Order: sequence, then C-alpha cells, then structure tokens
Amino acid sequence: MAFGVFIHRSDSIYEDSPAERYQFPSQYLARVESCIGDWIIYYEPTKAQESRGYFAIARVQQVISDPSKSGMYIAIIEPNSYLDFASLVPFRDANGLVERGLLNEQGKISGRAQSAVRPISPADFNRITERGLAEETGLLPRVDPPSALPGLQETQSSFQYEQERSRVAYLTSRIVRDRIFRRVVLRAYDARCAITSLKLINGHGRAEVEAAHIRPVEANGPDIVSNGLALSGTAHWMFDRGLISIADNREILISRHVNDEAGVRAIINKTGRILPPVRTADQPHPHFLRWHRENCFKI
Repeated sequence: MAFGVFIHRSDSIYEDSPAERYQFPSQYLARVESCIGDWIIYYEPTKAQESRGYFAIARVQQVISDPSKSGMYIAIIEPNSYLDFASLVPFRDANGLVERGLLNEQGKISGRAQSAVRPISPADFNRITERGLAEETGLLPRVDPPSALPGLQETQSSFQYEQERSRVAYLTSRIVRDRIFRRVVLRAYDARCAITSLKLINGHGRAEVEAAHIRPVEANGPDIVSNGLALSGTAHWMFDRGLISIADNREILISRHVNDEAGVRAIINKTGRILPPVRTADQPHPHFLRWHRENCFKI
C-alpha cells in the first residue's frame, strides 16, 4: 500500500465522481493499484478554472476495468472515506512547493508534477493533510460540541501518521468528519440558509445554520460539499423528514404531507429556489438531489 495524489478537475473530461469513483487510463494502472487500501489526496491543477489546489482525501477500495470504455479503469473509493479539506492547500506557498517530493536533484519541479496519478511520500502526505484538515477560526458551532474524545480536542497536535491505526482512527472519526463537513458546507454557503436565505450569527459569533447531508451518511452519503446544504434548524428538520426536497433546477419542493403549507411557503426565500454556492464544484449534485427525492421526499 502507498499514498498517492490523484489529479481531478471540476471540468474533467473523465467520468469522475471523486467521492465514489475515479476514472483513469491504463498507463496509471500500476500506480493506482499500489494505493488500494490506502489514502490518496485529490489535487486540482492551477490551470483549472477555480482551482482548489489540494482539496480532499479519500481511500481507494478497489480497481476495476471500466465496462463502458476499453483501455480505461475505475478506482472505487471506499464509502464514507472521502472528506473535503477544511482549508484548501495551495501547490506552493512562501516556503516553496508543499509537495516537496516533486523537486528533482537540481531543486526544479520534475515531470512527475504533470502525472494524473503519482505516489507521494508519507512526509508530504502528512504535511498536506495537516494543513488541509486544520480548522479555521470562525463559523463556530451553533451549540457547544460534547466533550471530545482523547486526541480529538479543538487544539490538535501535528498529524504524524507513523502507525496505520492512528491514521485510520483520525481520518474515519465521525466527530472529526462532522466538524470538518460543517465548516466546508458553511463556507460554501457563506453561512446562509439555502432555503430561507437568512444569515444569522449570534452574539458569540456562532452561525445559526447547520450542515445537512443530502444523502445521509447512514445511506453511504459522502462528506463532500456537493452532498451538503446549509440549512436552518427548521429547514433541516423538514428536509431530513422528506417534507421538502429540491428539484434539479433548484426549485424547492413541498410535500403534500405538510400540515401547514402556507407556513412553510412563508419561510422559503422569495425565489422559491435554493440559494446555491458560487463555486460550481460546491453546488448540490443532481445525483444526490435525485436520491433524496426518490428515497426521502414524501410525494
């Protein structure tokens, strides 16, 4: 097993869904297979529109031949392993390249930087992951979280994944993932409820919105921002219970089972559609919206 970097662009020509699958040509087969069972970092190159740099982690579960395209393969991402970074990590900073393994003996960027799939050293993996999962100040939780488990306090030491057990325990912790998911969703929606359009911050700097999964974690819904909505408590409650849903054109749908339709319409913003994030990659994916309509929404 080995760490890797997978290049993914929001405007990719490949049939990727980074939280679920990664399509690649046969030339990268050996490199991807070496990552099976281990973690990879997603990177969006600077040439891409709205480049995010290093933006997420995931774990490769298996590799299969693409049944729809000859010469192509698919890396299946382990369910519930994908996680957007709380802080996007640039390709370079004031100290130079963040992924230092890309430098050759002359200190120049090597050709490996152009590879869609490449191995990454544990030191580079730790450095990028530490920065990516570092939680920014602001956007405090609506209520104080319960006491964290040992090693998961808000003030965290550097990630030194010397043991597989400690790495997996941290990256798969539901406490950690929920906290980071909330931050990336609220950042994408500017802490504004997508249904009501209200942006309420209380006197202690706490945002009065919650991060809702469109497809729940219990149903293998990934912790990716395109599977998230920033919702007020009431809107979140109605969404989870299928009393409201969202069409592909972003129209807010109201169930016939609602006992106060006029009251629900009164809290929906005047457009009748959700207010989506500015960044295209952050907007609700039709795949997840369709799942909610077919499995949760009470028609």
